Amino acid sequence: MPSYKAPVEDVLFLLNDVLGFQRYSNLRGFADASPDVVEAVLTEGAKLAEEVLAPLNAVGDREGCTRGADGSVATPKGFKAGYDTYARGGWMGLSVPEEFGGQGLPHTLNTAISEFVSGANLALGMYPGLTQGAMAALLVHGSDEQKTTYLPKMVKGAWTGTMNLTEPHCGTDLGLLKTKAVPNGDGSYSLTGTKIFISAGEHDLSENIVHLVIARIEGAPAGTKGISLFVVPKFLVNADGSVGARNGVSCGSLEHKMGIHGNSTCVMNYDGATGWLVGQENRGLAAMFVMMNEARLAVGVQGLGQSEVAYQNALAYAKDRLQGRSLTGAKAPDKVADPIIVHPDVRRTLMGIRAFNEAGRALVLWTALQADIGHRSEDAAERQRAEDHMGLMTPVVKGVLTDRGFANAVEAQQLFGGHGYIEEWGMSQFVRDARIAMIYEGANGIQAMDLIGRKLPKDGGRAMMGFLAEVQSFLKDHGEDDAMKPFTGPLQAGLNDLQGATMWFMQNAFSKPDNAGAGATDYMHLLGLVAMGYMWARIAKAALAKKAEAASDRMADKLVVGRFYMERLLPETAMRLVRIKAGSETTMALAAEAF
Repeated sequence: MPSYKAPVEDVLFLLNDVLGFQRYSNLRGFADASPDVVEAVLTEGAKLAEEVLAPLNAVGDREGCTRGADGSVATPKGFKAGYDTYARGGWMGLSVPEEFGGQGLPHTLNTAISEFVSGANLALGMYPGLTQGAMAALLVHGSDEQKTTYLPKMVKGAWTGTMNLTEPHCGTDLGLLKTKAVPNGDGSYSLTGTKIFISAGEHDLSENIVHLVIARIEGAPAGTKGISLFVVPKFLVNADGSVGARNGVSCGSLEHKMGIHGNSTCVMNYDGATGWLVGQENRGLAAMFVMMNEARLAVGVQGLGQSEVAYQNALAYAKDRLQGRSLTGAKAPDKVADPIIVHPDVRRTLMGIRAFNEAGRALVLWTALQADIGHRSEDAAERQRAEDHMGLMTPVVKGVLTDRGFANAVEAQQLFGGHGYIEEWGMSQFVRDARIAMIYEGANGIQAMDLIGRKLPKDGGRAMMGFLAEVQSFLKDHGEDDAMKPFTGPLQAGLNDLQGATMWFMQNAFSKPDNAGAGATDYMHLLGLVAMGYMWARIAKAALAKKAEAASDRMADKLVVGRFYMERLLPETAMRLVRIKAGSETTMALAAEAF
């Protein structure tokens, strides 16, 4: 039976020693997040993940969701009780303003808890995760009446939320959507259409489901300029806030998926369903992108969570499984063979996954902290820098952490040999569950194109120039420190590759756009490698300081893992640069008929 332990100690180290979390006590909500409160929140969140959610993970995978003849959907055994425990603990509203019943704590803490939940039970965690995304969109773009009507019930977990974008003919290109909205004359609209791949679209966990749906109002412009966003509850809401009559929205069928079986992925039919406009008419994408960006960062966290749980179980197996003898002589002479963790190739696999996980966690928390600064700071320049970071790093967090998270789950499965292919060991589920994170909320190729086509040139490249300057400033400050040279030297080389790739695109992509398309994924990963290398350099700086204060095996171990990243993973930037500079000639040379 697989197990999971939340990395509380590592998160505390990152927040307190690497990111300087307490320095932001001037921001709204941070004053309440004292060190004691932060530790208590993380400790309780870990208990929820380890003791309540993780034991339901395999159950959810085996049983899946079932749809009744009336369109109702039943979640796997134990999911309702697990969800109720989550909701009663106040986790849904951890970072929601207090005026709507939330706790108003920093989003950074919610992100850390999201990793715990995703690592313990990805499928179950998607129900509250989508609700939090829907709440974020309503907080920014909803009317006062909509906020008052929906948010308190969603914060309590009594109601959940979804996002409805995709249609059978319309995925990435949302301008093709056909779902229509007709004004009813009383401020509401009648929505008709079909949405597919709707996670948590129908289930038995909450008394109401608040759907956020994009549709086109009759007479609206074609393409993305004519898209509006609507709130469409499963049950209409009475004047006193209670649940009323059933709305014209139903689950037509459940998708049969490779993984996340415990989450209900639905085909949703809107048959004259009553909805209300969120934000401005024909400006629905701006409102939906609030939720989509939240979702993309959350999906990156899912990739990290699956990488972490796969690593933990592979490590336990490697310490227990006896096969062969060490190349340098028996390490367990009293046993018939040595545990496989003595073998260098097994160590290479484990070290690679761990080095990624620790850097990826730092990158996620750093980015979440920037989100808090962007939403809570009163300093306009500080908010702008934070928003630049968010725009640049959102596709990187989503694309790189899910690509590598899936690859790491496969690598961890490989350590089990044939046992990894057998369902009872649980590794197959981690691989199958991790795979979806590369696809939904914008497939990773789209993330790469978004980075190259929109985020990189935005505002004259201000966000990228800011990132490059920050890393270069760190290298200047610490480059002469002998203890830091194992980190600063490789980081400088990776930064040089990133600068070289950026300049190459500037010189070669505008005149030949296919060059950007052919190199986009390599560029996204190159930026991710450097960003995580920067995280490791900052981790090393903090670890060296703590080690100087008092001898610490944990900090010494962390420095070794960081050096492994610098020696074995970060040099991949050179390969990515070579691929980028190869351009698009051979990629685009063959006629479609020649494939």
